[in-house]
Amino acid sequence: MESRPAETTPVSPLRAVSAPSEGAAMPTIPAAVASRIAGAVESSRSAGTRRAYASGWSRFTDWCVRNGHVALPAHPVTLAAYLVDAADTVTAVGEKAYAASTLSAWVAAINHYHRTAGHPQPSAHELVAATLSGIRRDYATTGDRPRTQRAPLLVSDIRHLVDTARDQCDGWADDVLERRDTALLLLGFAGAFRRSELADLEYRDVSLHREDGLHIRLRRTKTDQEGRGVVRALPTTNSHVTCPPCAYVRWVQVVSAFDAGGRPSVIRLLRSRAPFDEHVCRGGVPRVAARAPLFRAISKNGNLGETPLSGAAIHKTIRRRAERAGYDPTLIAQLGGHSLRSGFVTQAFRNGADAHAIMRQTGHTTPAMLERYARENAPLIGNAVNEIGL
Repeated sequence: MESRPAETTPVSPLRAVSAPSEGAAMPTIPAAVASRIAGAVESSRSAGTRRAYASGWSRFTDWCVRNGHVALPAHPVTLAAYLVDAADTVTAVGEKAYAASTLSAWVAAINHYHRTAGHPQPSAHELVAATLSGIRRDYATTGDRPRTQRAPLLVSDIRHLVDTARDQCDGWADDVLERRDTALLLLGFAGAFRRSELADLEYRDVSLHREDGLHIRLRRTKTDQEGRGVVRALPTTNSHVTCPPCAYVRWVQVVSAFDAGGRPSVIRLLRSRAPFDEHVCRGGVPRVAARAPLFRAISKNGNLGETPLSGAAIHKTIRRRAERAGYDPTLIAQLGGHSLRSGFVTQAFRNGADAHAIMRQTGHTTPAMLERYARENAPLIGNAVNEIGL
């Protein structure tokens, strides 16, 4: 059969709409309304999901073009062949190039573009489902591409990273970076935030509460894509050194000074600052633009950018701080943006918190989701091996 080029252009969601009743035709609507509907459908998924779908779809359509297959609608045999080809791809050192979870993500992207175009999902066919299941079993049998869990950062780690960041400051530009990174570490850990949640925070989302410390409103999360919102409280701690509200105030002082007078204003603030030897969160908080990103990029000369710190930049910040604190390179390679969230869960389990108390802060929807952290990072907690009497 002669193949036709793969379709790579996103399809309008209106093409997938079926008639509500026999004989009903698609109504004619203004172009602006059609565009607005398409935009609303697009917004039904997070930006990260849209990027992942676009990337997965692009890879599939490129493969189809190279191999003479039709991408839309894709035959189940085509998708099965695509998955087998990806599973058989190895790196220069002979390791599997793609994890089983990556293949599943690609299938989800392919399904999405088929649904959008009004076609059946190719993964619904038994052949595709069996192929993917067989690949997973093969991976499990051979131990190829196991899931890599980010190493957790515990309270002792956070304290060490924060202390080292302050001790290593040499000049006002280092002070600016230290204040931002300290706030990032302490808020990210105490709030059990995902890195995407940290990247999305704006100043309007944070308020200093006279009893609770910080109230941080998440306008949308991974488990709350419709934006019902949730508030996480980050209390004042006994030590001002590791107090999330204090770290927030110290960072806002820099941002407010920069927005008001640029670099000269920041230099004056830092040169005239009092020693940080007590809590600063019990006073006022300088005013800043409500919709400005909470964590902003910082240039080498200490100037603040206008763009929010990306998830990838948060990942690099954590690794950079660990490297400067003298951590082993092997451990540094296991750290990342998720180390703050997994560290909170792990530390909470080690301190005796139950799953439901942890879920109050993390936003997990079931205790089973937390069991993974306990099994991998705190395997002795609640384990009968402690009581067998050896």
